[in-house]
Amino acid sequence: MAGKEREKPAKKKVVEKKYPMKEQPAAERIRNYKEVPYGYDVETAVKEARRCLQCKKPVCIDGCPVEIDISAFVLAIANEDFAEAIRVMKSYNNLPAVCGRVCPQEDQCEKVCVLAKKFEPVAIGRLERFIADYDYEHNIAPPTEIAPPKDKKVAVVGAGPAGLTAAGDLARMGYDVTLYEAFHNTGGVLRYGIPEFRLPKAILDQEVEYVKSLGVKVECNMVIGKIFTIKELFNDLSFEAVFIGTGAGLPRWMKVPGENLIGVYSANEWLTRINLMRAYEFPEYDTPIWAGKNVAVIGGGNTAMDSVRTGLRMGAETATIYYRRSEKEMPARIEEIEHAREEGVVFNFLVAPDRVLGTDDGWVRGMELCRMELGEPDESGRRRPVRCEGSQYEVECDMVVVAVGTYPNPIIPEATPELEVTKWGTIKVDEETGMTSVPGVFAGGDIVTGGATVISAMGAGKRAARGIDAYLSDK
Repeated sequence: MAGKEREKPAKKKVVEKKYPMKEQPAAERIRNYKEVPYGYDVETAVKEARRCLQCKKPVCIDGCPVEIDISAFVLAIANEDFAEAIRVMKSYNNLPAVCGRVCPQEDQCEKVCVLAKKFEPVAIGRLERFIADYDYEHNIAPPTEIAPPKDKKVAVVGAGPAGLTAAGDLARMGYDVTLYEAFHNTGGVLRYGIPEFRLPKAILDQEVEYVKSLGVKVECNMVIGKIFTIKELFNDLSFEAVFIGTGAGLPRWMKVPGENLIGVYSANEWLTRINLMRAYEFPEYDTPIWAGKNVAVIGGGNTAMDSVRTGLRMGAETATIYYRRSEKEMPARIEEIEHAREEGVVFNFLVAPDRVLGTDDGWVRGMELCRMELGEPDESGRRRPVRCEGSQYEVECDMVVVAVGTYPNPIIPEATPELEVTKWGTIKVDEETGMTSVPGVFAGGDIVTGGATVISAMGAGKRAARGIDAYLSDK
C-alpha cells in the first residue's frame, strides 16, 4: 500500500457511571428538614458534563417536556462557561432549580440519553440543579430578552408549576400578565406538597422572584371562581385570554370503613400542614399537628414517599409503605425510593387496605389488609392488582396517611358551566394549544391530566403560552 495508513482518532474514554452527589447521612437527616443531597461542586459538575457525547442528534431534548437544549447547556458547563449554560437554560425553563430537584429525569431526558444504551446516562438533572444554584449564588445570568409590549392582558389562574411557566413565557412574549393565586403564597404543589428536604422554600422563592422579574404581577388570596368568575376576568377586567392552572388539590380516598377515624390523614392535609404551615416547628409556629409513632402510608407515588419520609422526621418509630402493586410498578422516582429505604422506611407490596381499625374512643389502632396479585395490564399500562380472597390479615399502626391520588378542585368549572369537563372533573383541552371549549380560555397541568408530574405541568404551561400567543395574534 502506497503511503502511510491514516491513523484513526483516539476515541474519547467514556466514564461509565454518573458522578455521585454528596448527601446527608440517613441517620442524621431523618431528624431534620434540611435538603438531603448537597448538589455538585464546580469540579464535579464539569467532569459530569464532559461525560456527554455531544450527539449529532441529541435525542435527550425530545425527552424534555419543556424542550431545553440540553446538549448546549451541558457543553457550556463542560467548557466552564457557566454564564452561557444558564443563559441557554433560562431561555427554555423558568424554574431550573426546581426541575433539577424534583423532575423525574430518569423517565424522560436521561431515559433516552444515548450514553444510557451501555452505561449510566449523563446526570442531566444534577447539572440543571448545579447551574441554577450557581447562578443564584453568583448572579451570572445575562438579562432575559423580553419582546416589545403587545398591549394585551392575559390572566393566569394558579401559581403552581403550570401557571408560573405560562406566566413567565407570556411575559417574555410581551404580554401584560397577572397571576392569580388562591393561597397566601405562590408555588402551588411546589410549596404545599413537596417537603422542605426535597425542595427548600428559599429555592422556590428565588424561582418565583425570577418569574416576577420578567414583568409578571402576582395577586395572592384570590379564589377565581368566587372573587371573580372567568367571564368577569374578560368583561370587567379587560383580559383577552385566561390560562387555568389550578392543579388537582382535592384528596382521593380509599372508600373503606374506618377512614373517618382520628389519625387518618389525606396526604394533602398532612403535607400542607407540615410543609406550608410549618407544623414541624410547633409551637414556634402555631400550627399543631398530631403525628403517630407507627405510621402507615397507602400509595406508591412521590407523594407517598414524601408522606412516609415526613412521618420519620415528625418522630415516628416505624414508617411503612403499603402498595397494591409490586415495586416494579411504583410510579415514585427511583431516587426517592432509595432515600426512603436508606432512612428506614419499610415497604410492603401487593397489599391493599380493606378497612382501618379503631379503638373504642375513635382512634386508629391498625388496618386489615388483603393480599393482591397482578393480573393483566390496565389503561395505565401497569398490571392490574387483583384481590386474593381469604388472604386478609391485620397490622398495627396508630396513624394512616392516604396518598392514592387527587381530584381537581371544581370551583372554576362549577362557576363556568360552558367549560367542558370530563367525568373525573378535569378540563377538556386541545392537546396542542391548551384551548378549552371556551374561546380565549386555556388550561394545563393537573387540572387537565389529573395528578401528574411537575415537569409535565410545566410543559403544558409552555404549550398553552404558545397557544395563547397564536390565538391573540390571529385575533
